[in-house]
This record gives sequence, C-alpha cells and structure tokens, in this order.
Amino acid sequence: MALISSDRIRFPADPWRLVETSHAPDKAGALETIFALGNGHLGIRGAHWSPADVALPGTFINGFHETWDIKHAENAFGFARTGQRILHVPDANNYTVVIDGEELSLEGSTVLDYRRTVDFATGIYTTAVTWACRSGAVVQTVGRRAVGFAVRGNLALSLELTSDRMVSVDITSALVNRQDQPVEETAAADPRRSGRHAGRVLLPLQMDGTDGSLRMSWQTAESRQRVGVAVDHALSGGVQAVETMAGQDVSTVRFVLAVPAGETVALEKSVSYAVADEGEDLDVVSAAAAALRPVAEVFADSASHYGRYWATSDIVVGGGEELQQAVRWNLFQLAQATARADVAGIPAKGVTGSGYEGHYFWDQEIYLLPYLSYTNPEAARNVLLFRHKLLPLARVRATELSIDGALFPWRTIGGLEASAYYAAGTAQFHIGAAIAFAANRYVWASGDHTFRDNQARDLLVETARMWVSLGFFGADGAFHIHGVTGPDEYTAVVNDNLYTNVMARFNLRAAAACRRDDVSDEERTVWQEAADRMHLPFDRTHNVYAQDNDFMTLEPWDWNTPRDKYPLLLHFHPLVIYRHQVLKQADTVLAMFLQWQEFTADEKRRAFEFYDPITTGDSTLSACVQGIMAAEVGYPMEALEHFTEAVFIDLDDSHNNTVDGVHIASAGGIWSSLVSGFAGMRDQGLMLYFDPRLPAGWDGLDFQLKMRGGLLGVSLTHEAITFSYDGPATVSVKVRDTVVTVGSGCPASVPLDAREALVH
Repeated sequence: MALISSDRIRFPADPWRLVETSHAPDKAGALETIFALGNGHLGIRGAHWSPADVALPGTFINGFHETWDIKHAENAFGFARTGQRILHVPDANNYTVVIDGEELSLEGSTVLDYRRTVDFATGIYTTAVTWACRSGAVVQTVGRRAVGFAVRGNLALSLELTSDRMVSVDITSALVNRQDQPVEETAAADPRRSGRHAGRVLLPLQMDGTDGSLRMSWQTAESRQRVGVAVDHALSGGVQAVETMAGQDVSTVRFVLAVPAGETVALEKSVSYAVADEGEDLDVVSAAAAALRPVAEVFADSASHYGRYWATSDIVVGGGEELQQAVRWNLFQLAQATARADVAGIPAKGVTGSGYEGHYFWDQEIYLLPYLSYTNPEAARNVLLFRHKLLPLARVRATELSIDGALFPWRTIGGLEASAYYAAGTAQFHIGAAIAFAANRYVWASGDHTFRDNQARDLLVETARMWVSLGFFGADGAFHIHGVTGPDEYTAVVNDNLYTNVMARFNLRAAAACRRDDVSDEERTVWQEAADRMHLPFDRTHNVYAQDNDFMTLEPWDWNTPRDKYPLLLHFHPLVIYRHQVLKQADTVLAMFLQWQEFTADEKRRAFEFYDPITTGDSTLSACVQGIMAAEVGYPMEALEHFTEAVFIDLDDSHNNTVDGVHIASAGGIWSSLVSGFAGMRDQGLMLYFDPRLPAGWDGLDFQLKMRGGLLGVSLTHEAITFSYDGPATVSVKVRDTVVTVGSGCPASVPLDAREALVH
C-alpha cells in the first residue's frame, strides 16, 4: 500500500537524455540531484553555475568524511561511539557573470529560452540559456560539465558566451569551501537527512593562486584526511586572468573583457582532486596537479566510457519512450555511483548528495551487487574487497557484543559502527548474511576462483561463526536467533525474524561447504546442523510464514491514517509503530525472492497476498521487491504498478527527499525488477533459470549479462525468449522446464505460452 506524492516533475520523453525546458525554482534541490554527475569516486550535484540560482549545491568524494564522538543522552555498553559524515569538498561549479553591469541569474534576469540537459550516452551536462539583458543585448550562455573516468579525480567545466552586440563581460570563477559556509538547517527532524558540523571542519594547509591557477589543500579537523585541489583556467582568445585570489573558503579568478557581436568567448575550467587518509604519505596538491587534464579530453573520456558502458549494460524496454528514459536514467545513476569507486563502499546516495551521511549499508550487497556482478564484475569484486578489508574491525565489534566471528557495522564509512540507534542499526545482524550472499553470487556469476578460495571463504566463515554464536538450539530442538531486526524497520528487536533466519541458513550452509585449514569438521557440522534445524515461524491461522514469532499477534495498523502522516517514521514514536502490524518495506517477501528455491510457488503467493497490503512503501527499497514477487506469483497488474512506482521514485520526487541524493539502491532494484522480475531470472543454482513475465503492454525486453568471462544476450517477447552468448565456452540456461545450451555463434530460442507468461 504505497502512499506517495503525486506532484510530479515533468520531462519531455527522450530515451537518451533528460531535458528540462523551464526553470523550476521550487524543485531546485531535487533537480540538482536528478542532474548530478559522478563516477563513484567524485560527484558534483546538478546545480546551476550562478550563486543566485542554487539550492543545495555541492561536490563530494566517496569516503572523504569527518568523525565525531557520538553523545548519547543515556549511554550503555557497546553503543556506537564514532559518528562519520561525508563532507562537501571545495566546489568549482561557481561563476558570476556580469553583462554591461547586470549580474545574470535565472531569478533576477529576463530569460528568453532555457534548456538543461544530461546526456546518458556521453555523461555530459549542458545548460543553455538565452538572456535579454537590460542593456538591450541578447546573450546566450552554454555551460557544460563532465567527470573523468580514466582519471577519477577529474572534473571539467566550460562556459561559453555569445552576444548579438558588443558587450562588456566580467566573469568571476570561484572555488568555494561549502563545508564551512553557513547553511540554513531544516526545521523537521528527518533521520534520512545529513546533519552539519559545528565549527570549522576543513583546516587550510596550502592556499596558492596565480595567473588563473589554484593549488589548494585542506585537512579535516578530526579524521585527519586531506584533500588537494588543482584548478586551471583557459579563456579563448588568449586573454589572461586579471585577478587571481586564493582564500581558505573562497578563491576567485576574474576576467574582464569586451566581446564583439557574434563572437563566442569560452572559459574552460580544468579541476582535479586528490585525497589521502591520515598517515598516508601523499602530497595531495602535487597529485591533483599532476592529474589535471584538458577540458576537451575529459569530455571525450566521459563519452568514450559511456559508449563502452551502454554496449554491454543497456536494457531496452518495449514499453514507450517515457519508460525507456526512466530506465536509462536509473542505469545511468548506477554507473555514476559505481564505475570508479574502486576498493570502497557505495554510499546510499552514491556521490549525488549527503543523505544518510554518505554511509554504506546492506543496500550495496542486496540491491547493487546483483547489478554489478552481471554488468561490472570488477566493481563487484572491489566492493567485496572493501568489506573484507573491514574484517579486523568487524571481529572487534563482534567481541563488543559478546559474539564470535565478525559483526559488520550497519552503517559506516571508515569501518566503525556509526548507527546510534541500535534497534534499527546494530540489531540488523542480517547484514552479515547479505555480505556472504553477495560474495557467493559474485563467485557464482564470475567464476573467480581466486576470490572464492581467499576473501569469499573468509567472509563466509567469519559470518557463520557470528550466527552460531548469536543463535542457540532451543528446548524444541530448533535453532533460534533472538533479539534482531529484519529489513522491515517498523518491527524491531524481535525473535526469529524470518528473513534473518532464512538468510542465516544460507550463510551457514555456504560456510559449511568451504574447506579451510582453520575450520574443523566439528565446526562445519555445527553450522550444517544449525542451518538444517533453523526455526522458520509459520502462522497456521493464515497459512503463511510469519515475519517473526510475534508479528501475527500485533494490533493491525489503522489504514485510515491520513496520507500526510506518511512516512510513519516522521510522525509516530517508534514504540507506536513497533506494536502494530505494519511494514516499512518488504521483509518476508524479500527472503522468498533471494532464497527462491527454498519456498514453493504457493507459499510465495500466500506471503505476497498477506504482506503486500500492509506494506506502506515508506522505504524506497520496497517497491522493486514487491514488484518482482508480484510478477512471479501471478499478479501482473500489481507487478507493473510497483515497478512504475520504483522507476520514477527520484524523477517524480515521490518520497519528497530526492533533494538529499539519488536512491541508488532503488536504482539497483530497477535492474533486478527487469532482469529478475519481468524476465524471471534466478541464479546460484546449477544454471541460470528464467521464468518470464513480460507485461501485457510491452512488446519486448532486451539486456545482456556478463557471465564467466562472456556476454549472455537475452531478448524477450511474448512469443519467445532468445539467448546468445559471446564467450570462451558455452553456457546452459533453463527456461521453465526447458534447458538450452548457448555458445558463440549458436543462439537458442525457447517458445513461450503468452498466457502463461502473464498469469501464473
């Protein structure tokens, strides 16, 4: 029962671009997110270049953060102690343009024509505005920007100006330390939003500027990370900067010139960032300067990167141009959040905003790793290597909670638990199983035996040790896991959460199958026995698996609650929500999707019918999962409704928090909705399995999967599903009851019963 905003942001339908044709200042913050650019390491919000026309501008680097001591009103042993928050790095996207004494701004000047575009095919952002100046001149400005991929710290910006008559032009280009600028705090207490630090955070180290070039560096006050920035300017016609000033918060390069009628003047701004952790021996200013690239080179690099990306990662949806545009926008966001993150986590907002403090959650393993494992296996491996790097801290955290093995933090940047509210944080032990599951899927999809025999085994074994220590064999002979919170954060600290137990069972079985010198046969036997005897609560009154041991005894939620009281977490005390039968997001249904082979078709159908109506959709992680399961169990209309809600979550700003950044996990869910929902793909069995459920109004669905060194092409219509494979050997896939083998130059097609595809 999703309750969302209907105040849509409208864009012309274009399958390869997002275009805004009129300035919408009331939606400026959300649009800055929607038009953001990034590469997984560096991100810049889609703010306009004029300081007068911005809402929440900023530039971010994945993992660059500040720490502080969490102050608990009432402390207790083992509470999270160290807060971590992503920081704004100095922002280069700032110009003040004065024409014949008039400062141009969308709010204060006369605009004759306006167009803002982000091109999915090239990754280039463009803003073109025609101004009627008070002096009588008609001036056109065109601003472009792109981030680098070959060199991940690169940012390129250009500003072109053309006038119909001779004009006096005064342009000031600025580098602004936004982190330490005063900001207006939001009045509402929204845990999804990022806070701000009191006092100075970025301490100046080097402040040099001359002849249009800036060489700057800062160090964070507590985490002791350093960021270096190098900026070069080039103005067409050989005009030199008339004034360069370097400051700890604002640095400027100013140009004053006369532009003849019909001539175009172009100001190019090459920017490069470099970061270093405390104790790392790196001259960040020299590193940033050495990495500078010409603007044209960065633009070409971006276009080349996306040419390669779309060649293997595009999904073609035969459901109309508006839907195709939304799908590609989501895929574009996935590329922007992950392509050059390298060995690091993926923040919940990518690098498009500061929402959720820039933390890494379980989202990356459950919602992003499926996409990465089949489109960018190297990036999937890097995320898992990052988790593996955190194992020493995870072992320490497990000891703090009196359990064995490794306990990964619910939300973190640097590896320490940063969730101050343990009931919806640390209690979500299921993150351990998510990491184990993602490691297993990556190995299954890639065939990476080196990773399997080393890092994957470490992750599987240490999380298995956590589960057998956390749980216990009860008097009933079953294995129980008590005092946990599942994915549904509207039900917290419960006994035997079904999702947690199902995923822990998988984790234990996978670990028991490992062979490692420090794992005894006795230990593997315990893991296997715990898995085999895992308690899965079942309610015989409703003939459905229960979300936990007590969920079915809770008071039903009052569904007459006014729409403006959603999301519930912003309007009701947690204890009010916890004692009611209401879900924030799919929980039991998610378990049945991930562990699809463990439940019968009838069990899945009954679970969907019971839980879907009592799921609020207050979490953006929910609609995609609900849609996938609706497709599987035979509810095609509901499947399409949930998918449509999910694919437009940010483009429509339907949850009213797109301003804080793209919902990257939901974007990952869109990939799964198409591949696992409508195409019905399931993995981690003996082979890939497909059970297609193409919506009645679509004429096709086409995508590719990177698999074991090759590329599997999938083309689905109502009549048939066709496979091709470009790889070193052959692969076998199963379509319902039919097994086919596909090799290079030998495609295979399986006819489908159209009626069966729509209603199961």
